[in-house]
Amino acid sequence: MASTKEIQNRINSIQDTMKITNAMYMMSSMKLRKAKQKLADTEPFFDAVQRELAENLVHFPDIRHIYFDNRVEDEQECLKHRGFIVFTGDKGMAGAYNHNAIKMALDRISDLQKDEYTLFVVGEVGRNFFLNGGYNVDENFRFSSNNPSMHRARVISEYMIEKYNNGELDRIDVVYTKMLNSVTEETCVERLLPLRTQKFIKEKAKEIEEDIEGTGKAAQEMKSGVKHVHSINSYEYEAVTKGGDKWMPFFPSLKAVLEQLVHNNFTGFIYGALVECSASEENARMMAMQSATDNAEAILRELSIEYNRVRQAAITQEITEVISGAKALKKKKAKK
Repeated sequence: MASTKEIQNRINSIQDTMKITNAMYMMSSMKLRKAKQKLADTEPFFDAVQRELAENLVHFPDIRHIYFDNRVEDEQECLKHRGFIVFTGDKGMAGAYNHNAIKMALDRISDLQKDEYTLFVVGEVGRNFFLNGGYNVDENFRFSSNNPSMHRARVISEYMIEKYNNGELDRIDVVYTKMLNSVTEETCVERLLPLRTQKFIKEKAKEIEEDIEGTGKAAQEMKSGVKHVHSINSYEYEAVTKGGDKWMPFFPSLKAVLEQLVHNNFTGFIYGALVECSASEENARMMAMQSATDNAEAILRELSIEYNRVRQAAITQEITEVISGAKALKKKKAKK
């Protein structure tokens, strides 16, 4: 059985660890609130970009462009080189957050040869794992996952789109973690380029119609003199000026408009993924630190009981020794 000093030292050590876990919990809580606020502030703009992109594509579903894929989903793709943007954290102690993202990326490249893919890893944890594992990683792609910013999202999107335009990549997928609620996270894989035209239209159609029904936005826009499609499935697309003239709002050209929208959509998705992953990481770290604190409190309770038992046993032993000594002295005096 351990001595009282050993138990007391262990209790002090656990209490010091609890101070660290509590501090990390509070810091993660603050960062999580900031990440959620960033996402809420910028989400409306990028939702509008996706809406405009879908509204334009619905009138040109068979458009031929390197940014759009009109094939049905069942067709096999002949891809020479694929790019995967993998979002991980810069630090550990975040539960299974990093592990889940890395595992998802490994599942995606399991059937590919090393010269058929390139990993673009955000975050030091994932970058070190893939580099040490001998995977094909772009070493020039070095970005932090902490403190996400719009500037970083633009730099990443320009870097990736340039590689796509130069023919170095045939497809770009994103592996990131989405925070569904305060206790649930989901690791997702999304395809950014080329966009599946039909799938993109169908997904956004439902969102647009639900938004219009819920907010009455269409009625407000009609009052301002601008008419937009009430449903993305409708093939009426026109803007009405005050004079009543109709015009197709593509300037300088449809190609230029769609390319700009695709660039904005790519940047918006990257920024959203940065913020989502930052929030997910801090949320996972909060849960891990809370679990560590709870476990420490449970251990402290057990150690406190053990400490009291050892201390009581020591006191009992001392009392027994004192009584035994007193009896021995008494017997010795009686013999004399």
